[in-house]
Amino acid sequence: MEPRDLLALDEINLSDPAFWELPNPVRDGAFRRLRRERPLAFFEEPDLDPAIAMFIPKGNGYRAVTRHADIVEVSRNPEIYSSAKGATSIQDMPVELLEYFGSMVNTDDPRHALLRRVVSQAFSPRTIKRIEERIETLAGSIIDRVCERGECDFVLDVAARLPLEVICDLMGVSPSDYQTVFDASNVIVNSTNAAVGAGDPEYTPEGTDVLTSLLVKAEELTALVSELAEYRRATPADDVTSSLVNANVDGEALTPAEIASFFILLVVAGNDTARNTMSLGLHALTEYPEQRARWLADPRGVGPTAVEEMVRWCSPVVWMRRTVTRTTQLAGEGLEEGDKVLLYYNSANRDEDVFGDPYDFDVRRSPNPHLGFGAAGPHFCLGAPLARIEIGVMFRQLFERLPDIVSVGEPDRLRSTFINGVKHLSCAFTPTPVSG
Repeated sequence: MEPRDLLALDEINLSDPAFWELPNPVRDGAFRRLRRERPLAFFEEPDLDPAIAMFIPKGNGYRAVTRHADIVEVSRNPEIYSSAKGATSIQDMPVELLEYFGSMVNTDDPRHALLRRVVSQAFSPRTIKRIEERIETLAGSIIDRVCERGECDFVLDVAARLPLEVICDLMGVSPSDYQTVFDASNVIVNSTNAAVGAGDPEYTPEGTDVLTSLLVKAEELTALVSELAEYRRATPADDVTSSLVNANVDGEALTPAEIASFFILLVVAGNDTARNTMSLGLHALTEYPEQRARWLADPRGVGPTAVEEMVRWCSPVVWMRRTVTRTTQLAGEGLEEGDKVLLYYNSANRDEDVFGDPYDFDVRRSPNPHLGFGAAGPHFCLGAPLARIEIGVMFRQLFERLPDIVSVGEPDRLRSTFINGVKHLSCAFTPTPVSG
């Protein structure tokens, strides 16, 4: 849908949660205007949740990087644009929170490179290829649970289940703990949203202490992974937890807190990207039936480009932050040490200088240099190959077994300025028997 220029330049406020509740065409129009007229716009930082404002001071504002080329430049120069002061928060969080809830996301090289190598073996092409058969099995099992019903909540029953079960399977987490992991990851993501004044009441009800909710759920995951890690020290297996407890960084084993931090990063990041892309992807296919027909006609042939287009279209992570380390120039403007820049991937993925007809959903789009997994650089999403396979496998099986599946109504979106999330999405299909 074509963007609508309803907001004047000075009416655009990316720090206002109300902006993110505007219709997509209005927001797209605002970002188009920023790219053209003010590609490095300055914004005051959002008001913090009162429970968090007691501990974290409001900062001096940030620049919104909205053009594809500028985001690529920032991402390729981590020595100038640092992640160490926080990549997923606008505010400067305490070091303990940065390390615990962000792990390697909130670090720079050489520490970042060392930590990334520890976990990268779980996401190597060879490992991903090896577990692809397991992903096929899990996807089939998830469809079996809903196929006879004719309708379901696509988010809770399908899109959230596959990445959750794959990550838990990789970690060696028992199926009896899946719901605990799912609930905790929702609260942790929402607490990040609430910190910038955009929390969702479904996950953090009114009157709830956001910081307490965050710490309680983090402690639940820490207890779970600590027990699992202790077991894997004595009984190692072919899973990521065994790799973490036996890992060596700078001559030292990972601490229990570092292992817990890795676990939180994997279950939160590993779930959100794929689940939101699948959910918004189904909605896009419903709104663009001709694109759906193209994919249905050749599921395996169109699948790879269709998956990339879904990620571009959905842009599941809206932004990441970097902090300037020295005087530099970006988009023709000067930046100073300590300045904050937010990389708006959703805007880059609609940049007319890069994408032809960027507001059209095209499952055969090629080339498609989207930044849905971040831009090339040390912080490019480590789990991108896994997410691509999960999305591709799930839709191929859906087309084979529930070929008329469509979304019903509008997505119930997560209230967030950081995650392009979906909490619920009704879908309908012709009931079919369980396989086998």
